[in-house]
Amino acid sequence: MKEYVTLSLEIHLFFGRIMKEHSLFLLAGFPAKETAFIRRADQFREEFEEGLRRTVRLADGIVSKSVLDSGEVVTEFTEKAERQTKNLTGIPIDVKITEAEERLRAGNCGMVNREIVHQVRMLNQQMLRSLDGLISFKEEILREVTRCRLYTANYPLLIEHILREAKLYRQMLLELEQMGRITTPDLRNLEIFWNQIMMEHAQFIRGLLDPTECELMETAGGFAGDYCRLLEEARQQDWKAMNALTARALQTTKQYQQFKTAGAEGIIGCEIRSIILPLLADHVLREANHYLRILDHAQKGRDLYGVM
Repeated sequence: MKEYVTLSLEIHLFFGRIMKEHSLFLLAGFPAKETAFIRRADQFREEFEEGLRRTVRLADGIVSKSVLDSGEVVTEFTEKAERQTKNLTGIPIDVKITEAEERLRAGNCGMVNREIVHQVRMLNQQMLRSLDGLISFKEEILREVTRCRLYTANYPLLIEHILREAKLYRQMLLELEQMGRITTPDLRNLEIFWNQIMMEHAQFIRGLLDPTECELMETAGGFAGDYCRLLEEARQQDWKAMNALTARALQTTKQYQQFKTAGAEGIIGCEIRSIILPLLADHVLREANHYLRILDHAQKGRDLYGVM
């Protein structure tokens, strides 16, 4: 049960926050007349915020150092990005959760007992229920937008993008609940998934920058092209060639992470013209940090989703 507890909490620390922010981005993108959609998005934001709050209470002294050090849980920008986004949108954000995450300590699972296992199982069930609802909600939004019956400031591709992430989260939780662990993923398929996510981040960033930010738009477009090529090659490669491709993905993502770091700093510091919410800039940086940890573990021959 140690692996079950640790992996569950680590997954919630990353993906639970991601889902909370997806709900916020959806909420911020609806026009005022869409009161029903606004209310439902806010409900999911509250549900995942409560789930993340419960996760943080359970995670101290249990989760691995590699996760806490990776920058996928929080970054140096997260707290300030939340405060700015709260002020800009008027949407409530519990910054105390981030402050508690910054104080989390890594552990060796010595504190795991039956009561913690029970609490984690209840947390997983709660998150799965919320995920099922959020996935259905995202599917409904996408359907209505593509039929021209709903307006949102979010691209249809962005809705597809956050839908895929929610489904990956659900798949991982279902495996944990059914088997107590996560099966070793197919590295090629995992890289295809995250390379597509990274490519789309670059496309969104390019499209949300002010037209005067020519250099940043060009750089974002360059990264979109890099990941597009990685995607095509990954789909054509056999297992024997995957090591070289993983090394290239790792190098590209390190450079991309630096670009996203500078972008987050510039947006939060009001030095970049864009319509990118500060929290969105931090959000995509955390996802790059998460992917870097996966690639680093793959290069070192470690279990991609095992207890480190």
